[in-house]
Amino acid sequence: MTSQSRIHSEVANYYSAKLESHGPTPQGVDWNGPDSHQLRHRQFLRLLERTPGCSVTDLGCGFGDFLRFLRNSGHRGHFTGYDIAASMIEKAREIHGEGEDRRWQVGAEPDQVADFAIASGIFNVRGDVASEIWTDYVFRTLDVLARAGRRGFGFNILSLSSDPDHRRPTLFYADPATMLSHCISRYGRSVALLQDYGLYEFTVLVRHPEAID
Repeated sequence: MTSQSRIHSEVANYYSAKLESHGPTPQGVDWNGPDSHQLRHRQFLRLLERTPGCSVTDLGCGFGDFLRFLRNSGHRGHFTGYDIAASMIEKAREIHGEGEDRRWQVGAEPDQVADFAIASGIFNVRGDVASEIWTDYVFRTLDVLARAGRRGFGFNILSLSSDPDHRRPTLFYADPATMLSHCISRYGRSVALLQDYGLYEFTVLVRHPEAID
């Protein structure tokens, strides 16, 4: 089994167990509670602002709560959710259904290109994977997101600028400056780093140069 396959298998098992224990709640996707869950969702609205009809891919969609948030925020574009945990996709279909404006699929890489691609929380749970291997996995997955969003993409990640006593050894923490530099050098200068919303993480929003008016 390759390191990437091993990571996908272990992450899928981890989140399937969380869903089984907590159901379709923030804890079921390993977040602390509804307030922080909504706060994370809100950071991505800056990427989607003024484009209520844009198509969105959510990589690591869990049980599909970002779709609910988007619809409540006035977004009406097509939404596709992908997750490597089959139980998450089953729950998303059960809660939200499928139709002309939404689709759910088990998988680690989107099979279609949307206007924007989003990934929330998928880089956090490292387990016992070595940090350098996980970092490579993160960078490879960012390339997947960059290809999946023709106009841009966004992701969040736990921050090394958080207090050391709040960190857990099985989680992955990134240096914001390093991540910003990587994204600018690889995807262009239109990159925003958000770390002012009160959580021990940051969100990165990338717009592809050819999509900027």
